[in-house]
Amino acid sequence: MNNTFDFSQFSKQSKKGILVIYLKLLYKVLKAFWVLLFLFIQKFSELNESTFFYIYLGLGFLFLFFLIRAFLIYENFQFKVQNNHFILKQGILNKTNTSISFDRIQNINFKQNIIQQIINVHEVNIETAGSNKTEISIKALSFQKAKALKSQLSSYNSNILKEESIKEKPFLKISLLELLKVSLTENHLQSLLIFLALLLGLYQQLEQLFSGIGKDYLLNEYIEKSGNSFHKSVFVFIVLFILLVFIAILSSFVRVFLFHFNLTVFIKDQNFEIYQGLLTKKSIILKKDKIQSITVSTNPIKKTLGISFITFKQAVSGKVSGKRKDKLIRIVGCRRTQVNKVKELLFNFSEVDHLEKKQVHVYLKKRMYFLSFILLLILNGALYLTFLDGLVFLGNVLLVPLFILFVSLIFNKRFYKISDDVLLVGSGFFDTHLTYLPFFKVQNIKMMQTFFQERNKVVDLVFQTASGEIKLPCIEKSQAIKIYNYTLFKVESSTDLWM
Repeated sequence: MNNTFDFSQFSKQSKKGILVIYLKLLYKVLKAFWVLLFLFIQKFSELNESTFFYIYLGLGFLFLFFLIRAFLIYENFQFKVQNNHFILKQGILNKTNTSISFDRIQNINFKQNIIQQIINVHEVNIETAGSNKTEISIKALSFQKAKALKSQLSSYNSNILKEESIKEKPFLKISLLELLKVSLTENHLQSLLIFLALLLGLYQQLEQLFSGIGKDYLLNEYIEKSGNSFHKSVFVFIVLFILLVFIAILSSFVRVFLFHFNLTVFIKDQNFEIYQGLLTKKSIILKKDKIQSITVSTNPIKKTLGISFITFKQAVSGKVSGKRKDKLIRIVGCRRTQVNKVKELLFNFSEVDHLEKKQVHVYLKKRMYFLSFILLLILNGALYLTFLDGLVFLGNVLLVPLFILFVSLIFNKRFYKISDDVLLVGSGFFDTHLTYLPFFKVQNIKMMQTFFQERNKVVDLVFQTASGEIKLPCIEKSQAIKIYNYTLFKVESSTDLWM
């Protein structure tokens, strides 16, 4: 145990934490009111000296206010270790005291964003097995103090892996060339939609800005002129399409590069240690007992390059969304041998892979065709009411085959396999996702049936785990009852702990 620091008395963060907190507060304000800054820049030349004086004075008071607030947050954020509990005091006016028992602490992970890297401090996240409200984030500690805190907590809690100097060969290390291959297999359509959503959001902000200053006609005139020029030029359309494709691929690479830079994975004591990130460096310890299920993802491009992605789903409290998505840990660029090693290490998944696929009921395909038909009706009606031209219906020559192809792809990838101990669920559209769930990890199982499913004698099976739900849709009722009863039998007879 590291006794360099005394945690029996209340301790504070590094004084550099004031800067981290201060910049975080300023970022939140800038994110909320950036339109006002844009308006100020636009009106800069029209403002007189007295107006500048009051603006600068107001900004000065604002910066001073947030600096004082950052100092008070730092000053009132104190923690100590006492009687097998981690105790935290925080708050300025509304003060709170939090006490976390060591047996509820699951992981202690380190993290560094770009500011923390520059000033050489580490953010320490203490993850708990309970409400996410008790999850602790210490924004600025020196590396030595962070390691000492982790060592002291580890001495009480055997569930926390102690960090040792890593000398062995890594299980997986991703180079820049391999990151490029990974980025080529990303969902570029999703990247393009995100980019277009950002442009749309920017346009709406600009529209509100111009409308607020009474010059919205300027923006409308510019868009109308640009639109007329665009319709007259096929070349511009082709160039714009190529540009959008390039932006989609580039944004995928940037996202992969920033998040997975220098991805290195070690296997120690049957647990995973993951290091990755450029602007935000992360050090994550992924325990075998905490993993509820894994999903192996591949597609034709990934298969050609010989790689797969593995997503680990951990035990969480509540719905996995928003900030809780950091509980989904993904390792990219895994070779077949590495995927097999992970499956073998965790729950001996190899047996289920060799079993015969069981396709879901054909009712699922019928339902998707019906929903596609409704969507086509709505789409055709909207286009006709917009353009008042019967030629819009010619688009169905392309849309109908596409919808048929989409439904066939989704249905064919919906299957399941069941071994003595593991359930394998297939899903996907372009990608194929194989989710492996050991039966002893199931906390609850439900059979759900709509009125139309009842007529077709099919049900949906929903497996509830500590990491969320896994759904097996449209299973023949007689077969679903067998799976339901077998799952309950395995859960009740298993002596393995789900976490």
